[in-house]
Amino acid sequence: MTLAYIAIGSNLASPLEQVNAAVQALGEIPQSRIVAVSSFYRTPPLGPQDQPDYLNAAVVLDTALDAETLLDNTQRIELQQGRVRKAERWGPRTLDLDIMLFGNEVINTSRLTVPHYDMKNRGFMLWPLFEVAPDLTFPTHPAQEILDNLHAEKPARW
Repeated sequence: MTLAYIAIGSNLASPLEQVNAAVQALGEIPQSRIVAVSSFYRTPPLGPQDQPDYLNAAVVLDTALDAETLLDNTQRIELQQGRVRKAERWGPRTLDLDIMLFGNEVINTSRLTVPHYDMKNRGFMLWPLFEVAPDLTFPTHPAQEILDNLHAEKPARW
């Protein structure tokens, strides 16, 4: 079994309902179980500001699946909840599920990069992650040190 740390974000189509449904769907992934769910946080959008605030959270999933199969499942959940992938980066979305970490694995495939390529610069990913895994250590630094160096103010609870 491997602990997978998944970031959740939504700012369209009733974000609270979207995130609650995503958490339930993550718990239904075969050979997996939810270990922890963070609080829900309200964060401003990254990129274009003419969109609603995001609801962000993190889930710790204990899974027997490999990372690519887990990715298949998270993308299926996104599609089932109305996610439309567009060329526009950082645009509004019904649901975004990102595998931030997958155990201690470093993965670089055409479909998946783990650790998440920019999570160390994103307070909206790190705050929920730190809540569910305060003693987590990245390959180079403890999560707390990375969060401190980012100087990202703790977001408000949803």
